[in-house]
Amino acid sequence: MAEKDKRTRKSENAVQRYFRETTGELRKVTWPTWPEARRLTWLVLLVMVIVGMFLASVDALAGFLLDLVLGI
Repeated sequence: MAEKDKRTRKSENAVQRYFRETTGELRKVTWPTWPEARRLTWLVLLVMVIVGMFLASVDALAGFLLDLVLGI
């Protein structure tokens, strides 16, 4: 039986091996609970808003400084 498994695995192509290994790795993952996922989602959204406001302010400041320097 072991010899048959070895022959089957050797005849797998790269795509089949990729999906088999990916499925095996996904079984090892510890998935978050629903409350953890919800809390982390809100955290990601909050960080995105803060970073977006920071980048918008840096862009506005850079535009203002370029207007002053170039006199447009």
